Amino acid sequence: MTLETFLSEKKPAIAEKWFHLILATYPADTSNFLKNQKDRFTNPVGHTIHQGIEEILDELIHVVDIGKVSPFLDSILRVRAVQDFTPSQAVSFIFSLKSVIREELEGDKNFAVSPGELRELDSRIDSLALASFDIFERCREKLYEIKANELRRMTFRLVQRANELGGEPDAESPPERKQ
Repeated sequence: MTLETFLSEKKPAIAEKWFHLILATYPADTSNFLKNQKDRFTNPVGHTIHQGIEEILDELIHVVDIGKVSPFLDSILRVRAVQDFTPSQAVSFIFSLKSVIREELEGDKNFAVSPGELRELDSRIDSLALASFDIFERCREKLYEIKANELRRMTFRLVQRANELGGEPDAESPPERKQ
């Protein structure tokens, strides 16, 4: 049996364990909600994570094509970018996949993986992590851009409103003080 076959057979167990490790990165109340609420409309974050990891595993089992896996990484990291995660915390879930897979390998005494296959798998996971950092950074940049644009709009509206209420102040004289 190849590592690819082993991972395909163990995919449901790997996905479930990985999902629980990802949820453990959230506060306890949030984690419990994400674990227990199965409705995709009531729990869009949990649904997004679960669907994303399923697709990431499918791609990882065969060969990682970053172009194919990026949308799934993006869906998970977009959520984590708006939350209170540092970049390393946001992306750490990728590295936790290594321990989940090793746990499954150790639990099956009938399958022995070659060191070369394991190195190749680690390399694919590392590639996912590197791509994840890039995706997370783009998401954060977009958030900062949105915040800056909103601040500009608010400032513009405040200046516009002030001008409407009090007329434009004369640039030569300081504004009058009201008492």
